[in-house]
Amino acid sequence: SFFGDDRLFVEKFVENPHHIEFQVLAGRRKLKGPKKIPAMNPFPILDGKEYGELEILVFPERECSIQRRNQKIIEESPSVLLTEETRAEMVRQVKALVRKVEYHSAGTVEFLVDEDQNFFFLEMNTRLQVEHPVTEMVTGNIDLVRGMLEVAAGWGVPDDYL
Repeated sequence: SFFGDDRLFVEKFVENPHHIEFQVLAGRRKLKGPKKIPAMNPFPILDGKEYGELEILVFPERECSIQRRNQKIIEESPSVLLTEETRAEMVRQVKALVRKVEYHSAGTVEFLVDEDQNFFFLEMNTRLQVEHPVTEMVTGNIDLVRGMLEVAAGWGVPDDYL
């Protein structure tokens, strides 16, 4: 009770876990005005009046189960573990999370998955990770840095990504 809180937090033990992560890109498109780089405020206030609906892209997952000292060594995309049903449910939950927190940018949602296709949320990294080129290679035509910059400028997810 060092922090003045005597509650106990217990995590589920996942036997033979697989580390699966989904890259996302989400943003709202400005409804009016020319496409230009904001001069003074690079982070527009998204009040819902001058911006459209939240656009969410979820890219093919990366499996990064092969690690050494908690550092990812090999990333595989797509994962050979996931069934289509599990993948679809994970994508649905990733989109629900992004929508619930009104996330605008590129990010990564991470899970542990057991051998029975049960999955457990780990964390969301609200930034690009060093592994993002794996997603770019798998998709073939996505530049996540460009997407992140266009979302930050209020332009939304690039049209050619949708």
